[in-house]
Amino acid sequence: MTPRPQPGNPRPRLFRLPQDRALINRLGFPGRGAEFLAARLRGPRPDGLVLGVNLGKNAFTPLDAAVQDYLSLLDVFAPLTDYLAVNVSSPNTVGLRRLQARAALDSLLAALVERRAALRDSKHLHLPILVKLSPDLSSAELDDALTAILDQGVDGVIAANTTLSRGSLASEHAAETGGLSGAPLRAGNTAMVAEIHRRTAGKLPIVGVGGVMDAADAREMLQAGATLVQIYTGLVYTGPGLVKAILTDL
Repeated sequence: MTPRPQPGNPRPRLFRLPQDRALINRLGFPGRGAEFLAARLRGPRPDGLVLGVNLGKNAFTPLDAAVQDYLSLLDVFAPLTDYLAVNVSSPNTVGLRRLQARAALDSLLAALVERRAALRDSKHLHLPILVKLSPDLSSAELDDALTAILDQGVDGVIAANTTLSRGSLASEHAAETGGLSGAPLRAGNTAMVAEIHRRTAGKLPIVGVGGVMDAADAREMLQAGATLVQIYTGLVYTGPGLVKAILTDL
């Protein structure tokens, strides 16, 4: 979700790669803006539903003004959601991934944590914040991001977003630009979860995501150190029955 409405990137912008059980998207955060979604979220919610909102800056917001976009989103959604995901890793908004650099991420998270503390004191809200990281970070870049996350007292990470790397793909649309998701990410993203778990001594909750296509993939992600597992592309190729299959197996 972005503060203001935006159309996203030109169509076509979503491609199935069935031979690889993968997708490529370059959506670019299309949406009707924060106030539209907030109005929807103020309605009744099913009992027991855990609701998170994924935050990103508008494409037309300069990078040096991005903090204000995230702060405005926190203000809108703090009373309406159970957690916030700070997305600084989408490959489809120009420059966004630069916010994962140590100084930029430290500054962004410090501002968000300070605003969260003010809301906690004034409105008695407890709002977990998670940071969604890129699978394309180098070892040093991952260290920098984790240091900022731990220093600022953020509640967890989502590992990881879509990738710009391609590897060996067989499908017709393999050369399309955008973020790759699905089965080709499984090994790399699971290894990233294990590495984050190791580097943080298991102190940082991790939402493992990327290439979880069946129950065995979910089990492997949990064994690597994930606290929770998220699925996306697996739902496209298997359908919602995938959730029951995973839960039954576990």
